[in-house]
Formats: sequence, structure tokens, C-alpha cells
Amino acid sequence: MANNEDLFKQIISHAKEYGFIFPSSEIYDGLSAVYDYGQNGVELKNNIKQYWWKAMVQYHENIVGLDSAIFMHPTIWKASGHVDAFNDPLIDNKDSKKRYRADVLIEDHIQKIEDKIDKEIEKAKKRFNNFDEVLYRQTNTRVLQYQAQVDDIRTRFAELMNNNDLVGLKALIEELGIACPISGTRNWTDVRQFNLMFATKLGSVADGADTIYLRPETAQGIFVNFLNIYKTGRMKLPFGIAQIGKAFRNEIVARQFIFRMREFEQMEMQFFVKPGEELKWFDYWKQTRLQWHKDLGIPAENYRFHDHEKLAHYANAATDIEFKFPFGFKELEGIHSRTNFDLSQHEQYSGKKLRYFDPELNENYVPYVIETSIGVDRMFLAVFSHAYTEETLEDGSTRTVLRLPAKLAPYKVAVLPLVKKDGLPEIGQEVFDMLKKDFMVQYEDKDAIGRRYRRQDAIGTPFCVTIDNQTKEDQTVTVRERDTMEQYRLPIADLTVELLKKLR
Repeated sequence: MANNEDLFKQIISHAKEYGFIFPSSEIYDGLSAVYDYGQNGVELKNNIKQYWWKAMVQYHENIVGLDSAIFMHPTIWKASGHVDAFNDPLIDNKDSKKRYRADVLIEDHIQKIEDKIDKEIEKAKKRFNNFDEVLYRQTNTRVLQYQAQVDDIRTRFAELMNNNDLVGLKALIEELGIACPISGTRNWTDVRQFNLMFATKLGSVADGADTIYLRPETAQGIFVNFLNIYKTGRMKLPFGIAQIGKAFRNEIVARQFIFRMREFEQMEMQFFVKPGEELKWFDYWKQTRLQWHKDLGIPAENYRFHDHEKLAHYANAATDIEFKFPFGFKELEGIHSRTNFDLSQHEQYSGKKLRYFDPELNENYVPYVIETSIGVDRMFLAVFSHAYTEETLEDGSTRTVLRLPAKLAPYKVAVLPLVKKDGLPEIGQEVFDMLKKDFMVQYEDKDAIGRRYRRQDAIGTPFCVTIDNQTKEDQTVTVRERDTMEQYRLPIADLTVELLKKLR
């Protein structure tokens, strides 16, 4: 069985081989941490966005959508704090000349210890089942020691990050004996801050142009449109504004495939509430968002909450929904209680009143905000990596299958004439034309039917419809299910209704 690192490499290779994700500008040797979504990837990505949009906007009568511009007035980023405080702690190894985020080095060190804990727990289970009491106790003791070590590092790390103690971060890296993965040495520079925003020029002449920024998040586009939507939509608290859009961050170390990129896409919703009710709504959205993930059918043990020990300057509560990626538990979605910081800041910098009139209290006030924010690309990676399966069949053969949730699969149905003669392709084309009105359908007639099944398994198509000679006799087709490989016959006339039932 492949280890996690080998598994992750296989997932990346599969994504390229089957048209999901390509390195951007590959014929020019690529561009670091920038990727293009291929013909199957764009369908999966769009399905993820549609699944989120339906859950957040279509199913909530008090949440509406927005599509704000990527270019925004530069003062917005001054008001939001991004110009002065949107930084990551940067450190270089003097021998390899490689640059790292100091906080990520420490988090990776913690992850290694947690991996040891997982291994020791597995040993303890086996020794307990084998009634080996002495070795069980020894293993259990090591687990407790490792956990105490993790807790101590986390506590000190959080304090250093809260205090922006760059000297302390370097000292902790040195104390933990963290080495550069390239050179293997511990010859580190001092830690310094690095601003993540991309700057560009707005104007026809460079010398006279104004500096503006590619937005590092989509949230500010929502806040500066609060008044427009509140008034034109005649909104009443509590209400939300949802947006899907591109964001850009000049990451120090963009890595782990599409998990951390310099150009990425976010799905964010800002939920405006009455002051004093924000923590109630924070808990509501915390549970609601976790359930959204679980509804995909991915086992619950792949998710966990991680409450922030270090709160952003604008927040009074924050948590992450973490997912178990092949490289460990990492942040997938954030839920934050942002207080009234953003609207208050934009009031101050713009000079415009961004307030809600409460008819029950007969007063104006700045609403508080609960934010839910999830990366489309991270969600893609979570779904894709969990779906990737290599299995050995009863006959000894193997197959690679993407067990994608049916609602997210790029294609729902593949229409496959058994052979390219005897009128079967013509019937197949008729079936394709019938199904394409309700589903994304792929038509394929090249290669043996077994190979075509394997190809559809590899891109995650839930159902294959095979046209054979019996089809000409009784107008029935063979339906094959991806996950079970079960096959059964259905009348062509019943296909659409039956497949819709299964997909729902």
C-alpha cells in the first residue's frame, strides 16, 4: 500500500492524466503554484460551486448573491488592514537559499509528532487486542508524552504569533531542531514579515498611474456593497451576501499542489446580524457548514474543528473546519465572527454611513458579521483526494476509480455503443441526445467496452449506458454502476427518470 507521500503523487498524476488539472503555461516550463483546470476539472469545479451556491443562496430566502470586481479602490485595503498587516513570517535557509514560512515550518513539525501519535495509537490497539498489557502500557505512555509535547509547542507557538514575536519564532525553530528539507541544515536567517498582496498600476502612463492591488480576498467586495444590497434588496436582519470569485496572494511558499496557490477561488458568505447575537449565529453557521460537507457522504472522521487560539484583530470567535488530506489535517473552511470591524473601518475611511435601521428599536447601528469562507480549489482537492481509490477485483485485476459524490461528478452518464457497426452508434447517438437535456453526458465508442468502463471509472462517471444487439430487439440498454460495477437492463424510455432518481 502506498504511503501518504506516494499516494499524493499518484493523485496529482491522475489529475493530469485524466484532464482535471494541468500545470499552467506548461509548454513554457510552467509557472510556480499556478494551475489550469482541464475539461473534466472545470466540470467538477463548477459542480462544487453550484452545490455551494444552492446551499447558501437558493435554499436561504435571506441570503443573496454578488459578483464584485477584482480591481478595487486602494483605500479599501488600507481600511481593511491589508496594507499594514497582511503579512506572513518569512525565513530563509542560508545554505539552500530556499525561503519558507516560519509558522508553516513549526506546524509541519507539529504534524510529524501527531503522525507519530497516530502510529503509536495503532500499535496500542493491536497490543490491547493481543492482551499484551506491558507493551500496551509502554505504547500508551509514549502517546501521552508526544501529546504533552504537541500541547506545549502549540501553546508557545500561539503566544508568539499573537505577540508578533519574530525573534521568538526563530528561537523556537532552533530549539525544536527544525532543519531545511533541502539542505538538511539549521542555518537560518532572522524571521521577517512579508506582505502577500500583488500590486499593479492603474492608468495608461506608468509614471502617472496609481498603485492598486489584486484583491487578496473577496470579503471586502461584499462589505463595500453592503449599503447597495441592503437598500435595493430591502433586506432585513439577519441577512447574508454570498460571492464566488478569484483572489490573489503572493505566497512565500505555495505548495501541496492546488492546496496553496497564488491565484485561487473563494466561496464566501458574510452574514449580517444584530450586535449581541453574533455568537449564537457563529455556532449556527459552524454546525451548518460542517453538515454541508458531511452531506457529500464523506465519512465524518475526515473532518474536525480547530478553534483559533490566535484570533485576528477583528474577530471575537473563529474556527476552522479541517479535512484529512493525504498530507494530514489542514484547513478547508473558516468560520469567523468578525464583529463590526469591517463596516466600521469603511465608515471611517469613506465617510459614508454603513448602518442598518432597526424598526423594532427605532435606531441605526453597524451590524455584526459572521463569515463563512471556503476555497474552491481546496474543496476540489479534498473531494478529489478522498475519491481516488485503487482496488483489486475478485479476478485479480486492478482498477483506479474516482468515487466522486454523484452530484459533483463531471459527467453523470456515459453512452457506450458496444461496437461501431450494426446500427448501434446511431442508437447510441439518439440515447445521447435524449439524456443530454438533463445530464452532462459523454459519448464514447473507441476501444473495447472493458477499457471504456475503466476510463469512465477513472474520471468518476457514476453510470455507463451500453447499447448492444439486444437494444435493437427490445429497446433496452445495460446500465452499469461505477461503485459496485453492478449491471442491469432498463428500457430507453425509462432511463432519464430512473437515473434522476438515483442521482438525487
